[in-house]
This record gives sequence, structure tokens and C-alpha cells, in this order.
Amino acid sequence: MLETIASHLDAIAALAPTWGLLLIFVFMAIESSFVPFPSEVVMIPAGFLAARGELGLGGHLVAVSVAVLVGILGSLAGAYVNYFLALKVGKPFLLKYGKWFFLKPAALERACEVFNKFGAATTFVCRMVPAIRQLISIPAGISKMPLGSFTLFTALGAGVWTAILAFVGYAIGKSAGDISYLE
Repeated sequence: MLETIASHLDAIAALAPTWGLLLIFVFMAIESSFVPFPSEVVMIPAGFLAARGELGLGGHLVAVSVAVLVGILGSLAGAYVNYFLALKVGKPFLLKYGKWFFLKPAALERACEVFNKFGAATTFVCRMVPAIRQLISIPAGISKMPLGSFTLFTALGAGVWTAILAFVGYAIGKSAGDISYLE
């Protein structure tokens, strides 16, 4: 069983120089939209692969920095989906049909309550809070938060979060050295 998992990890690592950055972008966009998907599954391995030189991007610190940047761009793309969806369809629609998008009415109400109480900076703080990270873009769209402010606060919050995760993976990758995935 362990050998099978190790062989799959080897196969994935072999694809990282070609597809790694695209996959980071796509999965971080999914994570930041309304689909529940953990960013830890994306950014920690990205940092790990960067530390081992398996992202195909020159130096290790350059690779982890590019991975963080791509993670931020993916997070912004997913957050824009939620923001513009909420801006376009509004709160009544989301309360009625949000369940089809993994959005429970109670969660939407709570996110709107937090956003209305603490304002625009909420998008920064909540980008680092699990389970709320994906939802905070919706009340920002509902309240017609200016796109520039939304982009700035979202990018900063996502930047802190993706950097922490990527550098955790980087530290693990550096400490693992060149041992094989089976080891």
C-alpha cells in the first residue's frame, strides 16, 4: 500500500515542472470560490516541491515565491467568482438557491453579519479563517464593496495565508532533503 502511494507521489512530482503552477492556480481558484476545498492541500505541497527544486523554476526561494504569487492570483480568481455572483444576483437569490452552491442560509447570514459589523477589512482577516475564507467575498459583493478595495484586502489576506502554507511546505521539504517519497 505504501509503495503505491509513493509511486503516485513520484508521478505527481514528475508532472510538477510542467503543470504545477497551473494546478496551483486552478485549485486555489476552486478553494476561494464556493466549492469547499482546503488550500492546505495545494500550498503545502507547492512549498514542498519548491524546496526540492521540483517546480522547475530556478532557485528554491524563487520557486516558492512564484508559487505564492500564483496561489494569490488563483485565490483572487475564485473570490471574484463569489463577489460578482453576489453582486449580480443579490442576497435574496442566494438565500433561496445558495444551497445548490454549498451555501447554507445560516452561513450566508453570519458572513453578512460579520462583514456589516467590521467593514471592508473583514475581507483581509477572514481570508485566513477556515470555512469563512470562501464566504466573505459574497457579502462584499452583496454590499457593493468597491472592487479596488476588495482586490487589495483579498490579495493581502490570501497572500498571508498562502505564504504561511507554502513556507510550511518549504520547511518540510528542506528538512526532508533528497529522501524518496517512500522513505
